[in-house]
Amino acid sequence: MHFDWPYLISLFHYADFWRASWLVVQLSVLTWLGGIVLGLGVALAKQSRNALLRNTAGCYIWLFRSLPLLVLLIFIFNLPQIFPATSGLLSNPFAAGLLALILSETAYIAEIHRGGLLSVQRGQFEAGRALGLNNAQIRISIIIPQALRISLPTLVNEFITIVKMTSLVSVISLSEILMVGERLYTDNFKVMETLLAVAFYYVLIVTLFERLFGWLERRWDVQNRKPAPFDVAQARASLPVQPIATRKSHSASAKPILKLTGLSKSFNGKPVLHNINLSVKPGEVISIIGPSGSGKTTLIRMVNGLETMDQGSVELLGRAFIHAGQRENALSYRAQITRLGMVFQGFNLFPHKTVLENLMLAPRLHNLDNPDDLYQRSIAMLDKVGMLEHATKYPHQLSGGQQQRVAIARTLVMKPAVVLFDEPTSALDPERVSEVLQVIEKLAEEGITMVIVTHEMKFAFTISDRVVFMEQGRIEIDAPPEEIRQMRDHRILRFIDDMATA
Repeated sequence: MHFDWPYLISLFHYADFWRASWLVVQLSVLTWLGGIVLGLGVALAKQSRNALLRNTAGCYIWLFRSLPLLVLLIFIFNLPQIFPATSGLLSNPFAAGLLALILSETAYIAEIHRGGLLSVQRGQFEAGRALGLNNAQIRISIIIPQALRISLPTLVNEFITIVKMTSLVSVISLSEILMVGERLYTDNFKVMETLLAVAFYYVLIVTLFERLFGWLERRWDVQNRKPAPFDVAQARASLPVQPIATRKSHSASAKPILKLTGLSKSFNGKPVLHNINLSVKPGEVISIIGPSGSGKTTLIRMVNGLETMDQGSVELLGRAFIHAGQRENALSYRAQITRLGMVFQGFNLFPHKTVLENLMLAPRLHNLDNPDDLYQRSIAMLDKVGMLEHATKYPHQLSGGQQQRVAIARTLVMKPAVVLFDEPTSALDPERVSEVLQVIEKLAEEGITMVIVTHEMKFAFTISDRVVFMEQGRIEIDAPPEEIRQMRDHRILRFIDDMATA
């Protein structure tokens, strides 16, 4: 029996094949989209702190990844025998097939999503919390967009798998591509020619969607984006004239704007902080110094709720803010968190947002201002830190020093009463340190209240109203720089000497 080329060519315009191909496209796209939406919900449930949600999601993934799709298709199609009320829907082979495919794929796609969610750096969630966003806002605006970009190549691969798996729906009499081919070669015995045509239609569908998804990947990849044009002169001209800032004095009798009382913390039974008491008055700049492991970063993270405390409390603006044992989203915390800014050691900018979008995201979600005023304030903050010309760039297009200056502007746009800095220059190259320190000095001149964890000794002793020296989880010295210079305490003198020669 010779190979029938004319017959093979005739199959490329055979109407039943094209109808079956359209059916495969519909099933594949709807299954993929349904699996992405439902799978994201299952993935988030599996990461939930609620044990019931977490265990339910885990059981769902275990069950539907264990069931062969062929068995699931037959079971769903025959489900009306057990539940007659479902016959109106499931007696339709397309609906039954689609439901079975979505149930199965949701389990697989949920694990793809979970991998993407776990790949987003923890600092992104902490940056959202420090900006006062709730968990839902953080996930929707920060975590999920990044996770989807990370997972997209794997999700595309799963779509191709779905296209090929649609061949199984023929068991419930759904006329997809393979069934059309089987009917033909059963009648004419031209198996090779018919199967080549079947292969052609599957390859055509996969190829077209691969090209489409390739375009989407390139479009969504911020690494390939170029900064949009931005008229710096026009933006700067629209800003109101700011008075020249001078260092504002603070009254010795003023009430503390930030007060820490009895803060203690242990990790795995090992004490890290011991009964920390510290008061910060409006306009004060306090630098916290000390050797590595002395508890400085833990302290600063406890102040804004990123780390829980075992004992103690924090007051902000004269009101209760955080206390030991407090639930994560307590009313006192939610009401005041936006008044406490945080600049991280690792920048924690949102990589899927431009510089300007980084500044505007949290205030927009908080409805702090109308869009025009928010835009103007964001532009003003970028100008303040010398980053206005980079407004349309993405974080990866900036140096470390530039990213940290944007992080400072992102904090300032929230109008915080106190700004916390967690070693803001430790992740920078030496040549980038000075540009960040100059911005912080400028903020000090404007009278912004700041608490700074730093290893920059010269900077700390120049800019600070008080320097706090910590050692082994305790505040050993809390005094103005002039007093500390006159002390003969061998511990702090040795530490300052070591840092100066490092």
